[in-house]
Amino acid sequence: MCMIQLLALDLDGSIVDFLERESRNIECLIHTASSHYELVVKCQENRYDAIFIDLDHPRAGRLDELDQLKVLTPSVKCFVMTSFPQWEQAVIAIRSGAEDYLAKPLQCDKFHTLIESLQKRPPPVKRAEESKLDFAKSKRIIGRSLAIHRVYDLILKLARVDTSVLIRGESGTGKELVAQALHYNSARRAGPFVAVNCGAIPENLIESELFGYEKGTFTGADRKKLGKFQFAHGGSIFLDELGDISQQTQVKLLRVLQERKITPVGSNQDVPIDVRIISATNKPLEKMMQEGKFRSDLYYRLNVMPINLPPLRERREDIEDISSFMIEKFNRLHDRRIKTIHSDALEALKAYDWPGNIRELENVIEHAFIIEGSDIIHTESLPFHVKETENGAIHSGDDHEVESAIPNLQEELKNFEAAMAGGNSLKYPELKEQFEKEFIRRALKAFNGRINQTAEQTQMTKVTLLRKLEKYNINPKEFQH
Repeated sequence: MCMIQLLALDLDGSIVDFLERESRNIECLIHTASSHYELVVKCQENRYDAIFIDLDHPRAGRLDELDQLKVLTPSVKCFVMTSFPQWEQAVIAIRSGAEDYLAKPLQCDKFHTLIESLQKRPPPVKRAEESKLDFAKSKRIIGRSLAIHRVYDLILKLARVDTSVLIRGESGTGKELVAQALHYNSARRAGPFVAVNCGAIPENLIESELFGYEKGTFTGADRKKLGKFQFAHGGSIFLDELGDISQQTQVKLLRVLQERKITPVGSNQDVPIDVRIISATNKPLEKMMQEGKFRSDLYYRLNVMPINLPPLRERREDIEDISSFMIEKFNRLHDRRIKTIHSDALEALKAYDWPGNIRELENVIEHAFIIEGSDIIHTESLPFHVKETENGAIHSGDDHEVESAIPNLQEELKNFEAAMAGGNSLKYPELKEQFEKEFIRRALKAFNGRINQTAEQTQMTKVTLLRKLEKYNINPKEFQH
């Protein structure tokens, strides 16, 4: 049996006394820390099985900083406790990765249950082998698909170096979580991680937010303010929605990358900074460069090592694992006992295209939690637009209309063979888009431009069809007669 290692941040010694008293008959080593910072440092140096944090301690840190500990030691069970429990605190604690939110004094039964679970854990060797993916699974970077395993591997490689990283992916794919994993598994993990949503900051404020400003620089600047880069000194800064920053801000950001200095607004003095820049975007920066909207020199500086996050629709095999993780999360958050998702509901989730990706899936699971009355999530508890996917896959029996709308594939293949024989180059993505566009046009023509009927008969969801109409610039009104 392996020795259990516990770490405690204790205000008055009562937690340590309790742990020592209740662990007399087991092999257990208890460590202590005097601040949140020391907790982080100790987690870098050692692997703990459980952490106990006394929120009454003045140096306990913020609840939303728990994710730092979870990234450093993903398999750790983190417990927060206080003499003055509040519902709002409990919600934040669970959302931030806490195993439980407890009132002092601690109760023996919960501690004994914890010890029993720790004694059943895998041996250290196996845990070391599994640690490669642990940091990702502790958050929402979950899955066993080949696509997400490639992301895991790349994160671990890039965490060992200090180069700039550009994370690409659609909205809701987890770009900030990847940035956190890069930071907390790097040599900078003891330093701050500062996230900035560039798209949410008004253009006239972005420079002062990033670089700070001097007192009296503008109306209302009654004191000096440090910028995000200064707060991130010694750590990492995450610039989300990078494609939204102006040309002027791009120039200043380029200087930061080249000279490792910033100049606060209203100041003539340069301030040296030591920061790793991790950026993210869901916009086509290459196209923006061609249009003169994004500087190519900045792009190449930021894009030293890109990470491309796959959308959820390209890793549907991960939906079950992600959903199970969210069930556990919402069970704690809503004090429910949901066991699983019914197979029919799971098929509906897998059939849906998830334009909002993991963020949308999380909202759907929480919606189902609120609606579901039993201990199994059924299809009826899913939002209508997700259930519609499953219903849209049922044929209406009028298949001849669909067949008449589809091009003669044999004829199309003959044309394709002739084109290839003539030496013309046809790339698969282009050919696929051409076929899809023509298929949708003919289907709309067959059903007089009616969106619902076209979606049903082509086994597409209405949302998917509308998105493709926008992609190919097709107006369904052209087919109404």
